[in-house]
Amino acid sequence: MNIKDSLDKLFSLHNFGVKLGLENITKFLKILNDPQNDLKTIHIAGSNGKGSTSAFISSILQEHKFKVGLYTSPHFVKFNERININGNEIEDEYIVDFISKHFEYIEENQVTFFEVTTAMAFCYFRDQKVDYAVIETGLGGRLDATNVLNPLCSVITSISLEHTKILGDTIEKIAAEKAGIIKPESKVLIGLLPVQATKVITSKCSSINTKCIQIENYISNKKRNILINFDNNRLAIKELPLPGIYQKQNAALASLTVMSIVINYGTKLIESGLANVVQNTSLSGRYEFYNKKPDIIFDSAHNPDGITKFLSEFSRHSKKYKKKYLLYSSLNDKDYKSMLKTLRKEFENIYLTKINYERSANIEELVYAAKELSFNVKVSTDNNLLIKKFKNNNKADCLVIIGSMYLLGDIKSILQPTN
Repeated sequence: MNIKDSLDKLFSLHNFGVKLGLENITKFLKILNDPQNDLKTIHIAGSNGKGSTSAFISSILQEHKFKVGLYTSPHFVKFNERININGNEIEDEYIVDFISKHFEYIEENQVTFFEVTTAMAFCYFRDQKVDYAVIETGLGGRLDATNVLNPLCSVITSISLEHTKILGDTIEKIAAEKAGIIKPESKVLIGLLPVQATKVITSKCSSINTKCIQIENYISNKKRNILINFDNNRLAIKELPLPGIYQKQNAALASLTVMSIVINYGTKLIESGLANVVQNTSLSGRYEFYNKKPDIIFDSAHNPDGITKFLSEFSRHSKKYKKKYLLYSSLNDKDYKSMLKTLRKEFENIYLTKINYERSANIEELVYAAKELSFNVKVSTDNNLLIKKFKNNNKADCLVIIGSMYLLGDIKSILQPTN
């Protein structure tokens, strides 16, 4: 079996759908000798910011000379992106061997795509003897396949209304689902959350004797910089490779996480980890400039809160552009009407497209949502051609591609072909 055959088999597991719950993954991990029990893990959940925060944590730990596994989802172009150690993606050979050995069990027991990928990551990190593994949840927390861990600490980056049909239709209900990753007599670090969410989490921590470290108690703002005071140490977060005050908040949460678990951490090494996050982890899709003059910006914001945060940064620079174009798409379970309404405040030239994914919102639904909001849009059926034409536009123009990591993955696959 080669890598193409293995990935075809793996992606075919999408037919089993999404199964929230731990019974399936627990049984499979038992067959694999419970690799998760041999790992020192940091477990991360959140509506937004978990990918960036995970990358910052991994990068900081690497600067401290640790061997760090990083498990994230989804991937942009290549499956291997999901599982990496110190910025190096899992080898094709490991994937082939894992699928070959276990596919009969996987198929017979209808283990899902995400459950298999999670188990593979745990095995790979164990076999490679990582010092730490940074593990990002897939959906929610309590019933997510990653929630078999007994982590050094849990991290909750943000909470907003998302996946309401699955996680609940209030901030409190969603907070309770995310709080499901918090373990007894452990510790959890939380970002700047809504008051209702903070109450749910602190109450949970009190009931299970877990220490809750709230970022708001350790940071202060000075202009657009963030100052951290923790454990008699002071750290200033100034310029980062990822623009936006919200990324500085993610960086602060990551810094506090490392400070809380590494005994002999160094503030200079933390600064290096923040500065080198892109090189150390290959992080992309966060206010990423694909082209300059004319500017083409990729951003993976995929819900109303994420769109608002992106625009908070984009609006600081948008007046310099002569014309601003938008290429947008969404999954069908997202509040795309709300996102389009918000994006319309900055963009007059809006193109809609379809994502090559089974949960993609169809073009007709997106166009209808725009019409309900009383503005016209265009439809792009050839994004490669759209981008090529735009690159020949006025150098003072800007094109933003936003709405989903899956959209960015589709476009990156076109622009950067891979096997």
